[in-house]
Amino acid sequence: MAPEADGKRERAIDLLASGEWCTAGSLARCADSEATVLDTLIAELRGWGLAIEGDSASGYRLSQAMELLDADAIAGTIARTASGVRPKRLDVLLATDSTNQRLLDADPEDDPQIVFAEVQTAGRGRRGRAWCSPFGANLYCSLSWSFATWPPQLPALSLAVGVSCAQLLHSIGLTDTRLKWPNDLRVGTAKIGGILIEQRGQLGGPCRVVVGAGINLAMTAAQGGTLDQPWTSVQAELAAKGVPMPARNGLASALALALLDALGRFAESGFAAFTAGWAALDATFGQVVRIEGAGALITGIACGVDHDGALLLESNGVRQPIHSGEVSMRIEPLGLR
Repeated sequence: MAPEADGKRERAIDLLASGEWCTAGSLARCADSEATVLDTLIAELRGWGLAIEGDSASGYRLSQAMELLDADAIAGTIARTASGVRPKRLDVLLATDSTNQRLLDADPEDDPQIVFAEVQTAGRGRRGRAWCSPFGANLYCSLSWSFATWPPQLPALSLAVGVSCAQLLHSIGLTDTRLKWPNDLRVGTAKIGGILIEQRGQLGGPCRVVVGAGINLAMTAAQGGTLDQPWTSVQAELAAKGVPMPARNGLASALALALLDALGRFAESGFAAFTAGWAALDATFGQVVRIEGAGALITGIACGVDHDGALLLESNGVRQPIHSGEVSMRIEPLGLR
């Protein structure tokens, strides 16, 4: 994205963020753009998922006010409250293809580093799935971390991060948040967040991981219309409980701290520091589940996880570990034993 074009978009969004009506002229002046180009700019912003009402004659506004992410506010909170390791860098991007990809391409000398983005144009989940990333509706965050040697329990890292993220959601009132192996945060049967971990390195040598976490904050039905599975948002779940929505920058700070805490504890103690937390949050224990992928189709009873984070599946009287890799899990209807 050209810096000049990015600057025009950012200035226009800053003006629209209040939710108040803006004339086409004021937007054009703010964005340092010709009025004839404004329609193209508005179309681009709508393409990012911004719910912009109006037209060049009546003016424009967001359907609801928006709290934009502020790197200084997020970093300042972390500096005041984090114990132990702190990020060397923390950036908030207006837009990027993928926060994970941004850190995979970043200099490892800056690790640990954290990137948030208001919108991802090519966000991704496990097994190559696209991640729905409308502008300003959710949190899209990645943390890069370098290990001196390859952690023997690295496959369990997504579970450890999931525990920290679920505990964060519990702390703001979503105490019915649970974890679906290996990387989904759920409320009931609906997904509220997910984790993607990508690594670089060779077994036995140094290892660098990028941990991506996405949490649905206030995504609307229109913004999430392309999703092919049930989903929910922090805002919707808190509203149902009569609990006010926390500030978005406060949640971003809490998420950054949760990721730092998870990586710090995992580096010290491995998955052992998270096994009790996982057991308390496991949404699939005792459920009939179906495992698909890697040429296999297995149905059995989920019996928790082992010390490496593998799913323990009881099928035909035999209990076996299932490693996440390229497999997926589905909970069968009426699967509670």
